[in-house]
Amino acid sequence: MSGRYVAGPQVGRAAPEEEARLVREEVARRADALWAVARALHADPETAFAEHRSAALLADELERAGFEVRREVADLPTAFTARSGRGRPVVAFLLEYDALPGLGHACGHNLIAAAGLGAALVADAVSAGGEGTVLAVGTPGEEGRGGKAIEVAAGLFDDVDAALMFHPGVYDWVRAPLTAQEQYRVAFRGRAAHPTGNPTEGIDALAALVELFNVVSALGRRLPEGSHAQGIVTHGGTATNIVPEYAEGRFGLRALTTGALDDLAALLRTAAEGVAAATGTTVTVDRASVRYEHFRDSGALSERFAGHLEHAGITLTPPVPGVYLGSSDIGNVSGRVPAIHPFVAIMDSDGSDHTPEFAEAAASERARRVLLAVVEALALTGLDVLRDAGLRDRAWEDLRRAEG
Repeated sequence: MSGRYVAGPQVGRAAPEEEARLVREEVARRADALWAVARALHADPETAFAEHRSAALLADELERAGFEVRREVADLPTAFTARSGRGRPVVAFLLEYDALPGLGHACGHNLIAAAGLGAALVADAVSAGGEGTVLAVGTPGEEGRGGKAIEVAAGLFDDVDAALMFHPGVYDWVRAPLTAQEQYRVAFRGRAAHPTGNPTEGIDALAALVELFNVVSALGRRLPEGSHAQGIVTHGGTATNIVPEYAEGRFGLRALTTGALDDLAALLRTAAEGVAAATGTTVTVDRASVRYEHFRDSGALSERFAGHLEHAGITLTPPVPGVYLGSSDIGNVSGRVPAIHPFVAIMDSDGSDHTPEFAEAAASERARRVLLAVVEALALTGLDVLRDAGLRDRAWEDLRRAEG
């Protein structure tokens, strides 16, 4: 975890009512421009780590507003940071902008990007050169490629005091029940032979892989809540008249916590090695994706955001117990920095994201209303982080408790 910032005297802050009025005025003034950005991203979807036009559009907007922009950070061509102000505390607004292959912005990342952009611009304008730094972070490749995880490893969040973002969805939830996730490649090697000419000389690698699927299925019946493993065959041989000497599968693992994911990965490895020993094959087990850690919510910051959003007529509730909404690389950020990731509905709960219907909803009039309400709430929460040392202390304490 990065070092905790301790504030000096607080100066230059408007009264809360006055600050809220200034934020509302700034949001109203920028409303059409922010919606135009959201629509432009929606109309020109780019997939993970190929978001060149999207990143340029957002970085250019911030640069025109006077932010100091760094492009291609963390050795990622479509990542950027934009900074205004100086010193600690630092509040970061996160912008996602990758789309889904074939579905466009069916996860609503066009709204996430426009909301982070708007919140950074508004918070900067209202803070008017006060203490601290407003940081916008362009985070590419959330859809399975782990841009934020790479940025965390590169140190982009080392001096950040809070990381704020929202996600459009079908629920109004104050926090995100996001699990840990990673993928493994399991490869068995045996010995080729003709299945009728010299069958006893063959060692069937595909049979070993099939047996591993059976073992994983049996293990699934006793895994803890939220843990599961799902596999596919990626290579199963070259011809039906040759005993396969090589077979490969890919297994996706999920668990409620990053620690439980470690346990599940160890089970997979033990099972693969046991199958190899029983079948006379050799096996390698290698991680095949960026690890997404589970999300650790900062209750203090999430409650503050929910309170601000309430003024726009949107009430956030706790998530439904036992319902998990996948995984995200915001989990990696949340393990180092106090973070929020609320869901705000842009369509009814009988729908789902990652569908054509959700992509349509991400450009709807309801999405516009949600976007502007969220910009206001994010900006006010960010200003609270900059001005309120007590809030920052509570946020860091949330993170310490989550780590414990």
